[in-house]
Amino acid sequence: MARLLIERVTGRTVTEEMQRLILTPLGMSHTVVPDDAEIAEPHAHAYYRYEEDGEQRTVDITRQNPSWVSAGGDMISTIEDLHTFIAGLTGGRLLPDELREEMLTPRATGIPNMDYGLGVFVLTTDDGTTVISHNGAAVGHAALMYATPDGSKTLTAALNCVDDANLSIAAAFQGVQQRLLTETFGSGPA
Repeated sequence: MARLLIERVTGRTVTEEMQRLILTPLGMSHTVVPDDAEIAEPHAHAYYRYEEDGEQRTVDITRQNPSWVSAGGDMISTIEDLHTFIAGLTGGRLLPDELREEMLTPRATGIPNMDYGLGVFVLTTDDGTTVISHNGAAVGHAALMYATPDGSKTLTAALNCVDDANLSIAAAFQGVQQRLLTETFGSGPA
C-alpha cells in the first residue's frame, strides 16, 4: 500500500522517491533496487537446508525474487550504507524533529524488551539502555541495524546462514542478539 500511495501522490516511482529523499541526501551510493537477476560482485551467499529422500541437502539460494515484499525490502545494500541510513534516520538527518520524536516514541508490543515506534523497534538492553532498530531478512540472509536514539552509536551487520523450514537457528539468534546489544550499547565494557 505504501508503494502505491507514494507513486500516486508523487507521480514518481518509489525507487525515484527513495533516491531523491534518502539515498542521495545521505550519500548512499551502494544501495540499489535491482532491476534484473544479477547481483554485483562481491556479495554474500544464502543457503537453504532441506531433507529429500531421507538425505540432508543444502542449496545456494542467493538469487531470490524479493518483489513479494515490494517497498518493504526489495533493496540490496552494503554494511556501510546501512550504517549511514540508521545513523541518519535516528540522528535527525531525514526527518524534522517532531516526526523523529514521534517515530522514536515506544508503543508497547507485549514482547519483553521490544516496543515499537513508527517503523522502528525500540529495544531495551539488559541494563536498560534504549536502542533503535529495524532489521531485515530473507531466507538465508539478514541485515542488522541498531543505533542509539540520537544516532551517535550504531551497529550494523550482514549475516548469511543455512536456513531451514523449522527456523532452527531463530532461538539461538535471539539470545546472541540480546547479548550483543547489551555488550555494544549497555553501560558495561564492550
